[in-house]
Amino acid sequence: MVAPNADIRSTVQRYLDLVADGTSTEIVALYAPDATLEDPVGSEVLRGREAIGGFYAGLDGLAMTTNLVTLRVCAGHAAFHFEVVTDTGGMKFKMAPLEVMTFDGDGLITSMRAFWSDEDLVVDA
Repeated sequence: MVAPNADIRSTVQRYLDLVADGTSTEIVALYAPDATLEDPVGSEVLRGREAIGGFYAGLDGLAMTTNLVTLRVCAGHAAFHFEVVTDTGGMKFKMAPLEVMTFDGDGLITSMRAFWSDEDLVVDA
């Protein structure tokens, strides 16, 4: 069974909201227990909620904003482009990655792949 497109859209928006204002624990709750994460593509693939939680723990406490640019959903998959800005108080780091996610029938993320490289990062002083 495939999760309804509307549920997947809601999960993607919730994910972006939590990246900006949530905790790593809240983000990890969106993932299936045996999910995988590859961020960026070409890096080590993390497997399971514990490993994925360790990845997102690096975001805890950061001042971030996110903005969804475009989202396409079909057949248990989502592909989306978004902007993320991290404000360190003196500098702003901006990036606009593309992410592809797959979902199980309950609407939990089973895989996430983020497409970006260091040259996509813009730093404003």
